[in-house]
Amino acid sequence: MRAFTICEGVAAPLLRDNIDTDLIVRIERIAQLKRGQFARWVFESWRYLPDGDENKDFVLNQVGFREAQIMLAGANFGCGSSREMAVWALDEFGIRCIIAQSFGDIFFNNCLQNGVLAVTLDKASIDLLATAAVAGGRVRVDLQGCIVSAEGVAPISFIFPEAQRDALLAGLDEIDQTLRLAAEIERFQQHDRQARPWIHFSGDPVARDFST
Repeated sequence: MRAFTICEGVAAPLLRDNIDTDLIVRIERIAQLKRGQFARWVFESWRYLPDGDENKDFVLNQVGFREAQIMLAGANFGCGSSREMAVWALDEFGIRCIIAQSFGDIFFNNCLQNGVLAVTLDKASIDLLATAAVAGGRVRVDLQGCIVSAEGVAPISFIFPEAQRDALLAGLDEIDQTLRLAAEIERFQQHDRQARPWIHFSGDPVARDFST
């Protein structure tokens, strides 16, 4: 998993509430595509007209936001069904950070597993960042310092769970985090084998005499 330290770039304002995972990537694409093939289809219902042409009114199709690395959104971003492909699609498009008022719980956890930073800020702060972004200003998100900044906007602090923050900074998903504890796990298992040998019996349980 890619580590996340600092992301500085174009921030696309999509200031809507309740953007669900089906809007981020439609279910038929999930059935058809493999990882690495979702970038074109992120926000498909909004990005394209019925005839397949781009919708010029949609922010990610507008000059200045086509290369966005940060997304600004409203409340409950990523609600709906628990599809990790929604995070894949955003990541493959180039979005490394989403700043919203709140997130769907499963979507937030899927972001953590894919190196995408999900930052929670209040509406007033997001509106300030959106104003700066529309004016052409770049937004900078510093996970080490837990600070978001933009030209003409005072630095904004955000809170992020410490364990998840450390994992993102190091680029570690849950499997990687578990492997870092391999020595401790082995010590526990060795102690447990001595304390409870019957738990670790490796023979044929059918043949074993349990009468004693």
